[in-house]
Parts: sequence; C-alpha cells; structure tokens
Amino acid sequence: MDDVVVDIREVGPRDGLQGEEPVTVENRVRLINALLDAGVRHIEACSFVSPKAVPAMAGAAEVMAAVDRRAGVTFTALVPNAKGASMAMESGVDELTVTISASPAYNEKNVRMTIDESVAQVGEICQLAGAASVPVDAVVSCAFGSPYEGEISPDTVASLADRLLDAGVKSLTYADTTGVATPKRVKDLLDVTGARIGLHLHDTRGTALVNAYAALQAGVRRFDTSVGGLGGSPFAADAAGNLATEDLVHLLDDLGEPSGVSLDGVLAASALVTELVGHPVPSKVAAVGPRTRRAG
Repeated sequence: MDDVVVDIREVGPRDGLQGEEPVTVENRVRLINALLDAGVRHIEACSFVSPKAVPAMAGAAEVMAAVDRRAGVTFTALVPNAKGASMAMESGVDELTVTISASPAYNEKNVRMTIDESVAQVGEICQLAGAASVPVDAVVSCAFGSPYEGEISPDTVASLADRLLDAGVKSLTYADTTGVATPKRVKDLLDVTGARIGLHLHDTRGTALVNAYAALQAGVRRFDTSVGGLGGSPFAADAAGNLATEDLVHLLDDLGEPSGVSLDGVLAASALVTELVGHPVPSKVAAVGPRTRRAG
C-alpha cells in the first residue's frame, strides 16, 4: 500500500448506519468485511455509545470481536466519553474519534454539553488513550456553518482546533455537517488551518464531490466517506448523507490519485448496504455505474 496517496476513512458502518433501522451485528460485520475486500484500510467500524440512545450501534464490542483483523487496517470507533473510550480500547480498536462542534447550539443539542465541557471531556479521553498509545482524531462539526448560528468563521474553527490539540488529539477532521461548504469556503478554511487535516463532507446541496476536488487541489489527502452515501444528522434539518465512497473513488481513479480502494469492490459493498437498509442509496455512481460502463 506504499503507493496510496489518498487516505479514505470509511464511516459507513458507523455514521452511515446509525440513522437507519438497526442492522444486526452479523450483517454489519459482513459490510465491514466487504469493504476490506474492496481494499479499504481505514474503517470507522462502530460507536461505543449507549444502545438506548443509538439502538443501531448496539453490540459494538461484538462487531470488533467478529471483524476480520487484517494487517495494515486501522479500525476506528467513535466514543462519547472516557467510559466509551475504555470500552473501545478493550475491544482492540486502533484509533478513537471524538466529535465536538464549532457551533455552541449544535454542540448542546448533539452532546448536551457546552464547548468548554466538551473540550475538557476530550482531554480526559486523550489522557486515557495516550496511556495506551491509541491516537485520537477530533471531528469538528459545523466547521463551515451552523443551522443555528449561521456563519462560523475559519478563525473560530481554527481556535477550537488549537484547544483540541492542546487537549491531546493527534489529528483533526473538519465536518461540513449541514452541507453548506463550497470550494471557496473550503479554501477559506484551509488558508487558516493548512491542508494536513481530514475532511468529512456531506452532500446536502450537491457539493460534496466538488468540495473534495477543491480540497485535493489544495493538498488535502484524507477524507471521510460513507459507502452508498448514507448518513446525516438528526440535529440539522434536511442534512443529507456523506460523500459516497464510490463517488470519491471514481473521481480519484480518473485523476490518477491512488487510494488503494477497488471501485468494483466498493460498488459490491454498496449493493450490499442497499440490501441491508432496504432502500436505494444516494450515491450517483451506484445508481448509474462508472464512466467506463458501456451500453448493452
């Protein structure tokens, strides 16, 4: 995998499925293994949250116990607090993700904490994870705007990022939670943060792929994607799903930007996820096929 240029972190088994009717542990493992067969080597497999709060994520430890632990694969889990972090590390995950919003109102609705309280909690998680040499990635939601406060300046986002780095996170991912980003707004943020970050893009206004292209041109090489384009947010009205893994891989292949992910393989995983959730997925490439498909 030394020729891989773009790091795709597949978030479908967690972010993509958490808003769907619960999929069994067995079938979530089937999906993860199908993604591994497609060459995906960075997967957010589960979330160690209360099953009462998020029924679709119940059985996280069982998922981690059953997945095919292949060499060179990084398994990530979303954790809400120190207890969840401890459970995730006991299950053998390789990376933790935490979420915090640049929007005070969104943060209160999403995790029922102020931003200051969330930063303190991230510090506790980082302290636990650091002792076990497990890196923590902070996903900063509403990094391009909030459904409650509207515009959020890049300087505000970067200031929060500095606090998170001081708290111990090893990497940062900026999320366009409500799908308000445009290539100009991506550039504006990257001008402040630099390109050594990840992006988590949503397709609410049909701009996820063009925003990814703009970020690639600016030097970003790490993206969260979701097989089939599933995902969304219950705290942002009309928020659509994530950038589809197959749509980004289709673009990267044409650009000659190696990701190590097979388009045919991820389309097979997308067909599986369609079967598991019982409805068509938003992905454009899944719907009409790659550009190389011939009529007849």
